[in-house]
Amino acid sequence: MTKNQQSGAYFTHLYRNVFAEAGYSEETLAARLEQTWSELFYGEPDVRIYYPAGEDKAYILDTGNQDVRTEGMSYGMMMAVQMDRKDEFDRLWNFAKTYMQHQEGRYKDYFAWHCRTDGTRLSSGPAPDGEEFFALALFFAANRWGDGSAPYNYSEQAKAILRACLHQGEQGPGNPMWDVSTKLIKFVPEAPFSDPSYHLPHFYDLFALWADETDRGFWHEAAAASRAYLQLACHPLTGLSPEYANYDGTPAPVQAHGDFRHFYSDSYRVAANVALDWEWFRQDPWQVVQSNRIQRFFRDIDPAEYRRYTIDGQPMDEPALHPVGLLATLAMASLAADGPDAAPFVRLFWDTPLRRGERRYYDNCLYFFSMLALSGNYRIYE
Repeated sequence: MTKNQQSGAYFTHLYRNVFAEAGYSEETLAARLEQTWSELFYGEPDVRIYYPAGEDKAYILDTGNQDVRTEGMSYGMMMAVQMDRKDEFDRLWNFAKTYMQHQEGRYKDYFAWHCRTDGTRLSSGPAPDGEEFFALALFFAANRWGDGSAPYNYSEQAKAILRACLHQGEQGPGNPMWDVSTKLIKFVPEAPFSDPSYHLPHFYDLFALWADETDRGFWHEAAAASRAYLQLACHPLTGLSPEYANYDGTPAPVQAHGDFRHFYSDSYRVAANVALDWEWFRQDPWQVVQSNRIQRFFRDIDPAEYRRYTIDGQPMDEPALHPVGLLATLAMASLAADGPDAAPFVRLFWDTPLRRGERRYYDNCLYFFSMLALSGNYRIYE
């Protein structure tokens, strides 16, 4: 790594405050971030997504499906550790550990991807984006608050998750979550394809510091592989990526549960992930080009008109299910973008409230991460 590549926040410990650059005061920003947290965790019934369960547990509710998902639980833990909210973090982790994590069998140390609010599992299979968010949130908790006794020995819990992700099936039934030959994350452990929005090279660079020592080389290679993969999965003109993609970046075939060859809800996260990787590690100049490109594609489209798109940019009949979430990720792309659209997307996002109603969960998770990132508060805790 050359010196001119060491300008990311991991090396400088400096985080851009894009909202401040746009003219919003520090006091206004702090109040807005705290208000957003309070609304999502303790606010009105049509906006909140966090619910305590008993004396020591809580869950993040997928309000559109009325279930609890590893995606939301791990997102909630990341939100809590970023906001220095240990009680909420521990409650979410205790729920996930108690009800969702497998203790034996082919999925040992993986998490059942969704369950009811009482903890009853609806499906046994895992979704790997949950595992990678759980692992990094736990490492950050260990680094910020220190390890405690199980299950709050955060760093050991994170290592166990990552160990399973790479080695499941080596000495018994099961499959790893990463494809061994390509070093790319799978859609599910049994799938021969990936999901571009699962690729978090900035997480893997940190796993290479904190995971089991014997696996650290793999995580370095996985970070490089994912950065290269995203260049293949994102269209060279529109910047759009499919929801599911083969290991060569081409859209994956139609699946039994639907057609995911197009730009839709999962795909929104790619713009945010690319931008945060640039903010933290700044390893790939393509990320600036990509961020400009996707903002340019959406420049003249009103959020009320967001739709599902083919990856070459043709609008489809289906409207966007989560327009606020898409706008949030386009704004977060301004961490990396240096074109004329960066500032307008930040201002448009600032002027957009949290989503209310039945479908608010996914939108507002992406909203909060964008609020953290653009205010300089989505940070690495070492």
